Amino acid sequence: MKNKKKQLGKMKKHYIAKGRSTRNVLILLFLLFQISCTIKNAPVALKNTVDLPEKFKIVGDSMPLDTVNYQDFFKDTILISLIDTAILFNYDLKVALERIKMAEANIMGRSARLLPEVFAEANFGVTRYGDFTEEGVGNFDTNFSENVKGDRIIPYPVTPTFSLGLGSTWEIDIWNKLKTLEKSAFYNYLASKEGRQLVITQLVANVARLYYGLIEKENEIEIIRKNIELQRQALELVNIQKLAGRVTQLAVNQFRAQLLNSQGLEFAVLQEIFEIENALNLLIGRPYQPISNGPGILNQILPNINRTGVPSDLLLNRPDLKQQEFQLQAANANIYAARAAFYPSLNLNTFLGVDAFKAQLLLNPNSIAFDVLAGLTAPIFNTKRLKANLANVQAKNYTLLYAYEQTTLKAFSEVLINLNGMENAQKLYDFKISQVEELQNAVATANDLFLGGFANYLEVVTAQRNVFEAELELMRARNNQFLYLIELYRSLGGGWRSL
Repeated sequence: MKNKKKQLGKMKKHYIAKGRSTRNVLILLFLLFQISCTIKNAPVALKNTVDLPEKFKIVGDSMPLDTVNYQDFFKDTILISLIDTAILFNYDLKVALERIKMAEANIMGRSARLLPEVFAEANFGVTRYGDFTEEGVGNFDTNFSENVKGDRIIPYPVTPTFSLGLGSTWEIDIWNKLKTLEKSAFYNYLASKEGRQLVITQLVANVARLYYGLIEKENEIEIIRKNIELQRQALELVNIQKLAGRVTQLAVNQFRAQLLNSQGLEFAVLQEIFEIENALNLLIGRPYQPISNGPGILNQILPNINRTGVPSDLLLNRPDLKQQEFQLQAANANIYAARAAFYPSLNLNTFLGVDAFKAQLLLNPNSIAFDVLAGLTAPIFNTKRLKANLANVQAKNYTLLYAYEQTTLKAFSEVLINLNGMENAQKLYDFKISQVEELQNAVATANDLFLGGFANYLEVVTAQRNVFEAELELMRARNNQFLYLIELYRSLGGGWRSL
């Protein structure tokens, strides 16, 4: 009877302990559920709050502008061919493409963490336990048991170990931490793609800027050579008049100095042309070779650009804005993951294979072994490090947000400046055309008056210098129109469409 009561008492204690364990597990699961709800509802997303007007308001005629792709934006076929070649061979673009591949690999790595990590194991080792250790005494004593016979006898005193099988470790994503990190990697991948498009936009703008600068210099050389020829003729005429006693040596010196200045300027511009061609070849990704030119800068065709009513949402096509937006979304995901790091993680480790102390026993079915271990770990003493990491990613998120908003305002300002710039550059160019015509007439008049003795040589020199400078300014005014055009192309995002 006493034994029965004693047995009943043990059973009662066992079930009470089991009930307490079950209750503790349920409490733990409830707490984990509460924590999960708290973290999943934690607001971490930050969004661009810049409010832009619907359209740009510029004085002028309105024409629809749906795209700014360089194939449609620029009209010079040679320029488009240079851009096409640069996109194929430019080294910055090759580097940007490799960054995209790195981001793709990062996505694969983050996605793999959501699945169990399975690996093959093949282990061999030998162990000699001390005679005065629990393992040493246990192995020695075990071999004397009646149940240990034949292949079950443990090699002693040195015990080998053979193990062959499959192991697995898996962090179960109970807080969606790993899923969020995968999302962060995906947004960084999208940002890297936008980074490549940003490089392309900048590359197109740089090639176009150099190309228009090149044809401007080519026109400048033509103007210089034309003036050199006119100045030679004027110098010959002055020499004749000196022999006739109508002018002094001073006039001859003035005309010769003007000719020498123009001849020296020709070589300076030729060097500028050579440097621009080198820079263009470098962007294209090839050794130096001469660049064939299209029409002169004065004969280049400007595209029809909407100078009023351009939708502000075209700014959303800018790769730098989209890149920063994706970086901000990645940072938001990282904040969530940083918060999830405060809470317990559930890991499952398993092994299935064969294990024996003799190699020939590995094929014995009785050598099959498996191991399953589930572990729940939570940070206790390293929360300060986790708090520092959370504060870091939060601060990074805000810096990205402020940079995003600043870029948005800058983009709007750039479009506004370039649209106004194109308008005013056109007006300046029209005035320069009239100025050059007037000064060319002045040169002809000065020459006639000089030949008739009604004007001195200084008036002729001044008239020639003025028309020469005005013709160069006319080239620059035309080039400025294309510079504003290129900047407008870049500030509108290069024609990239939203994903």
